[in-house]
Amino acid sequence: MTKVAVLLGGFSAERDVSLVSGRDCAKALREEGFEVVEIDAREDVAQQLKAAKPDVVFNALHGRWGEDGCIQGLLELMRIPYTHSGVLASALAMHKQRAKDVFAAAGIPVVNSVVADRREAGSRHLMEPPYVIKPVNEGSSVGVYIIRKGDNRPPAELGSDTWQLSDLMMVEEYVPGRELTVAVMGNKALAVTEIVPKTAFYDYEAKYASGGSEHVIPARIAPAIAEKAMRIAEKAHEILGCRGVSRADFRYDDSGTNHRLILLEVNTQPGMTPTSLVPEQAAFCGYGFGALVRWMVEDASCDR
Repeated sequence: MTKVAVLLGGFSAERDVSLVSGRDCAKALREEGFEVVEIDAREDVAQQLKAAKPDVVFNALHGRWGEDGCIQGLLELMRIPYTHSGVLASALAMHKQRAKDVFAAAGIPVVNSVVADRREAGSRHLMEPPYVIKPVNEGSSVGVYIIRKGDNRPPAELGSDTWQLSDLMMVEEYVPGRELTVAVMGNKALAVTEIVPKTAFYDYEAKYASGGSEHVIPARIAPAIAEKAMRIAEKAHEILGCRGVSRADFRYDDSGTNHRLILLEVNTQPGMTPTSLVPEQAAFCGYGFGALVRWMVEDASCDR
């Protein structure tokens, strides 16, 4: 019987989300017939893995250290096959500005942005509002602010001594319109989901609170736009060097005469509860949650 170590929790800002993802994946893997051990990936994760002696690691971590190439490098050193993307793709995708540089070089539509220290970004407008301020290397919309027309200045908390996120912030043009996302499984895009948040934008609460958002699949957009989003998601997955499952997030501005489809970022460790966006799209394409996590385990390898 294949023994799978599910890495969950950790110590990033997304610990709580990872605990939910990991426990749901572990439950599904047991139902699929795997021997499963759950490991809370703290500072002693290497010792825990050495003691567990798994055949495969299922990476259910989110955020820094679990999603940015760090845990992937450890698993490469230990020569334990693992799910999702490898060291380079994980690190590149996690750094939003570096990833955007790669997308722009490949002709993928992105918006203008600059990277600045959080204190500078919080002291004055670095571009004309409306714009967005977000940590350059966090996920789940942690630490994201929308600065709207008429706002006198950015949020003062960016300069706080109690700030616990990255000191580097990305300031980028705000794109109005619809929130779209596309999962890629292997090298194939699955579907397009439109996310309709019940809050002001698709923030942490909208992502994870019960009833925080509505997921419309397939998205209520023209077939040509859906096809374009899926092809861009596949291209972004490929040029970053992603493996396994990824999820590309878009804004589609259809408010004026010149419609714009803008790629925001690629997530290499997307949420993995049965109602998360990627499992929803997999189910839409005929892959139940158990079949999805089984495929991910069977796809695992080193040298990713």
